[in-house]
Parts: sequence; C-alpha cells; structure tokens
Amino acid sequence: MAAAPESLCARYGIDFPLFAFSHCRDVVAGVSRAGGLGVFGAAGLTAERLEEELAWIDAHIDGKPYGVDLLIPARVMGQADTFDGEGLLNAVPELHKQFASGILEQHGIDSADLEAARRNTLHLGRNLHPAGAEDTMDVAFRHPIKLIANALGVPPASMLERGREHGVAVAALVGAQEHALRQVEAGVDLIVAAGGEAGGHCGEVSTMVLVPEVVEAVNAVSAIPVLAAGGIVTGRQMAACMAMGAAGAWTASVWLTTHEAETNPVVKEKMLQASSRDTIRARSRTGKPSRQLRSAWTAAWEAPDAPASLPMPLQSFISEPALSKADKLSQQGHEGARALATYWVGQGVGLMRDALSVREVMRGFQEDFLSAYERLGKSIESL
Repeated sequence: MAAAPESLCARYGIDFPLFAFSHCRDVVAGVSRAGGLGVFGAAGLTAERLEEELAWIDAHIDGKPYGVDLLIPARVMGQADTFDGEGLLNAVPELHKQFASGILEQHGIDSADLEAARRNTLHLGRNLHPAGAEDTMDVAFRHPIKLIANALGVPPASMLERGREHGVAVAALVGAQEHALRQVEAGVDLIVAAGGEAGGHCGEVSTMVLVPEVVEAVNAVSAIPVLAAGGIVTGRQMAACMAMGAAGAWTASVWLTTHEAETNPVVKEKMLQASSRDTIRARSRTGKPSRQLRSAWTAAWEAPDAPASLPMPLQSFISEPALSKADKLSQQGHEGARALATYWVGQGVGLMRDALSVREVMRGFQEDFLSAYERLGKSIESL
C-alpha cells in the first residue's frame, strides 16, 4: 500500500523527493527552485511577520511548490483557556529567571534587560495557543502552499478541514509508531517519521529503527506516504531510508550551514567543526525534549544545581531572551557570548563539513543518492 516516490513527486510537483524545513525564506525558495520542496518554519513568527515572509517567497520561488510548518502542540500550558500573556509571564518562577541571569553574568553579559525582553517573546506562547494557531493558519492558507505540517501532536481539526478545503496536504511529524497510527486515524496526508538524531523536537527512537517500524505500521492500514527524518544530511542516508520503505526524506539541519541560511555565523562555524557527539537532547530550550548544539548554555542547564525545566511555553520565556542576547553579542566578538551561542541541530552535524550553497547541497544529495543506488544494485548482482 506504500506510495511510490514517483507518485510523491507528482503529488507535490517536485523532481526529487527531498523536503527541506528551514526558518530562512532564501533556503525554502532555493530548495524548491532546485527541484525539492522547501518548507518554511513559522513557529517563531507573528502573523504579520509570517505574511511578509510568505509574500517574499511567493515573489522569489518562480512558481515552484512550497510548504509551511507550524508548531501546535497537542498539550501546552493554558491551551484550554483564553490566551493570557500576563498570566504566563507571572507564572515564570523567580528561581529560573535568576538562574538564566546568572549564566549570562558568569560569561560577562549584562542581564538587566532580560525581563523587558521576555515581554517581546509573548508571541511564542500565543502561537502555541489555539487562538494564535488559527491566526497563523489564516495567513498560511492565503498563500499558494502545497503542504502544511504540524509538529508535536495530531494537527488541530481546523487544520485538517482547511487543508481539504484548499487542496493542501497536511503533514505531521511523529517519533513513535503509535503516534503515526493516531495521525492516520486523524486523517493526515503525509507522515514524517523523525528519529531521535533529529535537530529540534524529537523522540528517543533512532531513525534506523523508527522508519521501518512506522512504514510497516502505516502500510498495514493506509497508503499514506512516510518520509524519513532525523540525522539525514546525505543522499546515501536518504537512499538507505527509502530502501527501508520511506517515500522520501525530510531534512532540516543540513541547510543551517548553507550560504543562504541566516544562522548566526558563529554558530555556523561551530557546526562545521562539530562531531556527531556535540549535540544534546534536552528540555532546557523549550520545555520539551529537543536536540541542539552543545554550548556553555546547555552545560549550565545540565549541571546538578540547575532547576528543572519549565513546561512549554514558560521555558522559552527563560531561554529565548538570554540566547538572543548571546547571539547578537557573539557576532560582535564577545567571547563569553560565543561560548553560550547554540542552535537546534541534529547528530548529522558531524557530516556537515563544508559551507555550500543550497543548489550545491541539492546536487550533492542527488549525486550521492544515485551512487548509493548503483552500489546497492552491484551488491545485489554479486550475490
């Protein structure tokens, strides 16, 4: 019952079944122009900013298909109530505020303005709330998107309904077999099986185990295609996942070090020098497990005296203002800030050794995929 890669490409109007998640509009447009499907990460933007970004993509993507990725958790603090930003800010414990301030000060960074900066991150909490999610979807469905994806749970009913109404495929990211089956029951059009090697929010099961497990479970009840994700930064990894039954690959980390990416240059350099062991899966950034580059910031939150992480979205009110400040200062040469600077990235970072253009990465994926396919064919012939 599995969908063939050819039908997947026909469904989305692409030449190669490589999907690319990125918060950078230039990367999204570049991937789509090169024959893949760029997917714009919208979780951190207000509805107004998202409108600006998608309008830019529309104007620069040459009519090629693209998608939008939202973060609408199945469970998040305060989701059953009217959004109350002031109430959320008041719920952040003083202990966590002081701990974050202490990390900055230990690295020579003034923390006096963190409280004011926290108010500027309230949109992060609102985007996770049903009301904010509806505003974001209003924007997304006004544009010619081919795909809308949701992470951290079954997409809300309104996303599935709007997807059907607009002819837009709805995708969902999963980290376990049982999650995939719930998504099938809900009626999604595409499942992304994201292994624990993935950057950002991820589960515990490795990609090598998760992909065939999800493919087998989904194929038993549905023809919904499954994309593989988690640590995939080369064409040969993509080919291996497709040999296990995936219809294509969903990638993210590999685009962070491209010329077009807006990643902090300091963090880009760290990534290009990192090994696969230089990432950590922790709750200290968002309150839910997410994989990120190790830094002095992540080390501080893993120390014995560190407070436990807060539930989403409260932990983001602690981490984002501090890390944003460190990001800016690191680019000005501040050594303490450079030590703290980090970003989400998967374990595939150990294979990301060169800064390349988006088009070069796309070409490398295709060439490496073909080489792997030919190697496999020769291996079979020699049996």
